[in-house]
Order: sequence, then C-alpha cells, then structure tokens
Amino acid sequence: MSVPGRAVRWGLARYVIAATLARTADGGGVVAVVLLVTTSGGSGWTAGLLGACLTLPHMAGPFVARSLDVARDGRTVLAAACVLHGGLLAAAVLSYPFTWVGVPALLLIASGVIGPLLTGGISSRLPAIAGPDLVAQRRAQGWDVATYGIGGTIGPSVVALVAAWTNATVAALVLAGGTLLAAFVVRLLPYVAPHGTDADVPHPVRTLQIIARTGALRRTLYLTMIVALSVGVLPVTAVASAGLFGVEPATAGALAACYGLGGLAGSVLVMIRPLRNDPDAAMPLLASLVALALIGVLLAPGIWIAAAAYATAGVLNSFFFAATLAARSEYSPLAVRGQVFVWVGALKITAGSAGTAAAGALVAHAVQLPVALGAMFTALGVGLALLDRRVAGTSVR
Repeated sequence: MSVPGRAVRWGLARYVIAATLARTADGGGVVAVVLLVTTSGGSGWTAGLLGACLTLPHMAGPFVARSLDVARDGRTVLAAACVLHGGLLAAAVLSYPFTWVGVPALLLIASGVIGPLLTGGISSRLPAIAGPDLVAQRRAQGWDVATYGIGGTIGPSVVALVAAWTNATVAALVLAGGTLLAAFVVRLLPYVAPHGTDADVPHPVRTLQIIARTGALRRTLYLTMIVALSVGVLPVTAVASAGLFGVEPATAGALAACYGLGGLAGSVLVMIRPLRNDPDAAMPLLASLVALALIGVLLAPGIWIAAAAYATAGVLNSFFFAATLAARSEYSPLAVRGQVFVWVGALKITAGSAGTAAAGALVAHAVQLPVALGAMFTALGVGLALLDRRVAGTSVR
C-alpha cells in the first residue's frame, strides 16, 4: 500500500528537523569541549583527550544499536538517546572546572557511545518514512545528506558565536538543549513497526558478519571508510596550505569551508536529481570521481583553483554519501537495518578521524602528502570494489 504524498511530506519535514537538531549537537560537541578546556587554561593535551572521549566511543555504537531493531517503538529509543546524549554532555561541561578530569572524560565517553544513534540510528528510520517509491527514497536521502552537512556546519558555528557572546560552557549547554528539542520531534515521527522479535534480530558481531558476507554491504562498508579516511585529511591540509599558496592561514582555512559548502550544494543536487541507478554500481564510480577531485586539490596552482577543487570534492562526496545511504537501505535485511546503518556510520566516523589525525602528522613533512595518499587509497578502494563485484559474479550483491 502506497504512503500518501501529504503524509510522506509531513513525516519527512519532521525527520529533517529532528535529524538537523541532533546532528548539530553531534557536530558541535567536540568544538565546544575543546574550546571549554582551552579557554579555562587547560593544556592542549587535555583538550585533545576530552575531544577524543566524545568521538572515539562511536566505535561502540553498534552494540547499543540493536535496541532499534528489537524495540516495540524505535522512536522511544532515539528520543531517549537524544536526551541522554545532551544530558551527559551538559553534565560533563558543568563538572569540568570542579572535578578531576576523569569525571568529565567518563561522561563524554558515555555520550559518545550514544552518538551513533543520533547519526546512523536516525537515518535508519528514513526508508519507512519516505515510503516505497524508489525515487522518493533517493530524494529523501538527499535531505538526509543535507542534515549531516548542515549539522556539521551549524554546530561549530553556534559554538563559536555563543562562546564569543558568553562562554564555552553556555555554548555546550545550547547544543545539549538542541538534543532535547530533537527528542521531542523524534517522538512526532511516523511509527515504524519492529521487523522482528528479540530472537529474530542478530547480535552486533553477527550483524557485522552479515555485512561482510553480503557483497553490496561489504563494498558499502569499506568504500565508505576509505573515502571518509581520504576526505578527512582536507580540513588539516586546507590550513597547512597557507604557505603553499602564499596566503594567511585564515584564508587557507576557508578552503575547508568551500568543501563544506560544496557538500551542501551536492545534497541539494541529490534532492533535485536523485540517484536512479543501482547504488552498488554507483558507489565505485562516485568514489573514483572523489579521487579525481582530490587530485585536483593536489595539483591546484593557486588559491582560487584550490577553492574550486575543494568545493567539487564536497559536491561529489555528497553524491557518494547518498549512494551509501541508498545501499544501506536497499541491501540490509530488515531485521538488522538499524544495526547496519550504525555499523557503517560508526566506522565511517572512526575512519574520518583517523584521516584527520594522520594528516596532522604528515603535513609537517609535506603539505600535500595527505591528499596524495587519500587519492591513492580511494583509487585502490575503487579497484578493490570493482574486482569484488567481478569475483562475486553479480552487479547487485
């Protein structure tokens, strides 16, 4: 039975609001924590440690994601996750000046474990909200990509503006308040019936084995990680390229903003013209285009061409991201869809963080080395995916 267009539009509107609020908090959390530590006189080591406490635990997210697939009402799980994430973040920043650093660290670790439910977990609700029409689902995935881009852009911006007006603690509390609003809107999303009982839904390690044995999901996972690792170098490389282009660091840093704006533009293009072909076939093609954009960044002779290359990389990465969302939706067994979304999302965040960290270590030796390695790794990933598809003997699974 087809879902009425009006119901789909209202459901999607509520989804976009909830997802944007949740991902704004997720995107700005690390910035708020690092800013709080540095403005309080803490060391860079402490700032980095507490920031990592919020991001590294995303790896544990899949082990709490099973609750989405077995819950009678997944909205309750997501709303509770939003409240807990915000509450733990607020408790961490409020306790930081008055307690041993291990206390806020533990609170941030707990918040980080829940974080993937605000990203991949919420995304797993989208297929049912968008309805059975494939084009409508692909267009909705464009909206989903946009919520990630908006959250990743607005979150740090809100932190910077509020911190400049008051202080970093208030900025973090504003983000926490956003998650409470997200919890309220999540409860207004359309109801999605569970796809199985507790006995029917595999545990996280078994779900990872399903991903590894399902060709399309396997390729989705490793291509997502490789591309995330590769584009994760761009923020660091952007700032480090100031001397290369003979500009101020702030000007070079604007290249990262170009990448973000390109990502938003790409999500709009996906909404206007959704992907129509098989996502398993589209992912290697789009990943290869991302690699070409990285080569463009590598070879850019001046700041303006570099800005265009960064923006192009952002556009193409949004198309690639939309294809991975489609693959997760269309190839995942219904009983583990929530876990698949969170597994891929958690490992993507981990890979992106690894790319950023590696870039920080490598730019001291050669500014463009991280980008060159990113382009090479992406090209190798494309080759692996094409070989994988050929060996599997099918264009779908």
